Amino acid sequence: MRVMQLDAQRQPLRLTERPAPQPGPGEVVVRVDACAVCRTDLHLVDGDLPAARLPSVPGHEIAGTVLGTGPGASRWRAGDRVGVAWLGWTCGECVHCARGAENLCERARFTGWQIDGGYAEQVVADERFAFALPDGYDAVAAAPLLCAGLIGYRALRAAENARRLGLYGFGAAAHLIAQAARFEGREVYAFVRLGDAAGAGFARTLGAAWAGGSDETPPQPLDAAIIFAPVGALVPTALKAVRPGGVVVCAGIHMSEIPSFPYELLWKERVVRSVANLTRRDGEEFLALAPRAGVRARTTTWPLARANDALTALRTGRVTGAAVLVPERAS
Repeated sequence: MRVMQLDAQRQPLRLTERPAPQPGPGEVVVRVDACAVCRTDLHLVDGDLPAARLPSVPGHEIAGTVLGTGPGASRWRAGDRVGVAWLGWTCGECVHCARGAENLCERARFTGWQIDGGYAEQVVADERFAFALPDGYDAVAAAPLLCAGLIGYRALRAAENARRLGLYGFGAAAHLIAQAARFEGREVYAFVRLGDAAGAGFARTLGAAWAGGSDETPPQPLDAAIIFAPVGALVPTALKAVRPGGVVVCAGIHMSEIPSFPYELLWKERVVRSVANLTRRDGEEFLALAPRAGVRARTTTWPLARANDALTALRTGRVTGAAVLVPERAS
């Protein structure tokens, strides 16, 4: 099978051939029908995150079809449509797993990092960590839900019952969560790259009450803000925008350094918190909510062999919505 392989960080991925993977006990082998491109993939390729092992195959927003099962695997059958996400395995024994916070598992393994991911024609996954894909979504439409949607959903829940919600960085996650937030009756305030009039317009088409540059002050104090952009300088900016008692949620796995800021920005019981990974419950809840809320990803597709072009487009801010890789099948 063909894969786009990471041989060394800060180098382009390499198209190569590997043997088709074989599922072990409790595992399924999945044909990759589409794999969305996440900023975390970019952080891994660019060296912002350490490589767990090399060579490796990135990709953790996988929509596919079960081809076969390993010994003892009984949850899925050949032909089932499943999604494979970032959280690929947890120990079930550590203090975090025991209290229901498997996203913080001390020995967790992640798809596309410790486990070879979806920049490939096939992947192997632990059957317990695969999700049923909702009806009404083809593979390209479903793939961005598997991380941009799931991590975004966890961040939305961390924003509690905020009515006025700011979204900093209006990319793959924000454009999905804006739709979920509007369905829940929230007002969305979108903050885009400076000078990105098209991005602001895109946010308005999704129901944003206001859209402007990340340095602008919203017309109303926010109840909460979610920072999807990996820019630490946005933390004090968002604190200035939220009301007393408001929450700023940092939703990425990597962020540049947060600059020092005066205590008065944090005072009056404002809160800064991070979101790490996801739980299977997050996945089940969001994949049930998405069709009810009418959440739809705007996607641009690339063939698997052009994964480097998709990463470059994401790196340079030339993706509106989500980028998705689609393996080309022999006819």
